[in-house]
Amino acid sequence: MRLEGVHQRSIGRTADGKGARILDQRLLPWEVRWVELRTAEEAARAIREMWTRGAPLIGATAAYGLAMALAGDPGALDGARAMLLATRPTAVNLRWALDQVADAVRALPPAERAEVAFARADAICDEDVALNRAIGEHGLALLRALHARNPHRPLNILTHCNAGWLATVDYGTATAPIYLAYDAGIPLHIWVDETRPRNQGALLTAFELAGHGVPHSLVADNAGGLLMARGQVDLVIVGTDRVTANGDVCNKIGTYLKALAAHDCGVPFYVALPYTTIDRTMASGALVPIEERDPDELRLLTGPDAAGAIRTVSVTASPAYNPAFDVTPARLVTGYITEEGVTATL
Repeated sequence: MRLEGVHQRSIGRTADGKGARILDQRLLPWEVRWVELRTAEEAARAIREMWTRGAPLIGATAAYGLAMALAGDPGALDGARAMLLATRPTAVNLRWALDQVADAVRALPPAERAEVAFARADAICDEDVALNRAIGEHGLALLRALHARNPHRPLNILTHCNAGWLATVDYGTATAPIYLAYDAGIPLHIWVDETRPRNQGALLTAFELAGHGVPHSLVADNAGGLLMARGQVDLVIVGTDRVTANGDVCNKIGTYLKALAAHDCGVPFYVALPYTTIDRTMASGALVPIEERDPDELRLLTGPDAAGAIRTVSVTASPAYNPAFDVTPARLVTGYITEEGVTATL
């Protein structure tokens, strides 16, 4: 997507082809800084500390991390895979991408493993772009049909967290239909949830939409119900870190509340995802491991002060509990926007 007026992917190989280049998303939107990852340990740290995040992008970063490990030691396959897999427990794309690379190299002579691993990581990135573009095309048809019901005004869409190109390699999942609809001339307005505690909506989704020129307004996480009750939301589109075999959706904490409000107000609730985020080995969302993150993510806020200096301040002196995800039951999902089309069931 567009970053400082230039088309960019969120990840790619370094100029010498031996590492991965990513955005340090912790600094956005205040600073755009690209960093190079040169080892599997650096890739693991980037995933664990959320320099890079989003289920598909986590998978791509881990794939490159495994390739870097094999470049340093062709016998490090299983150890490096285990280390990278342990970085984030909830997003299923992480395991999928690591398995893709491991399966591609396991039977090869050690001297050939690194080159094939890097090639497989490249292919994972290219496929992600194609999948998200296809999600966007199918979602575009949905948005076009919904706008035709009220052609006199913009289509109002509510998002939660960041499921944009910063969470994928390009286009995003939930944002892909938005970008394609905007480029097609469909008038849009996006309600962007702040998405506490890490504020990925306020910091990342708003940053993306502004860069693309899409009209949007930031709202407090708890404003969604009011907006829906007032008829100011035509549909909700979210991404997901894992969808289980029965269609339950694990996504950023707060998604379940949006789905409940949407159901009560008769607002369509859609989930955008590629096949790589479907976990058919898990029967229901009740079995998904919910990541519990550092309470300081909830207790602290970081941003520029009046003089422009980046500072971190406390918002409470109390203990905090910080689950990162919740599960939305399939019964609350109107439909899933996938690379194969829009469907009521998976």
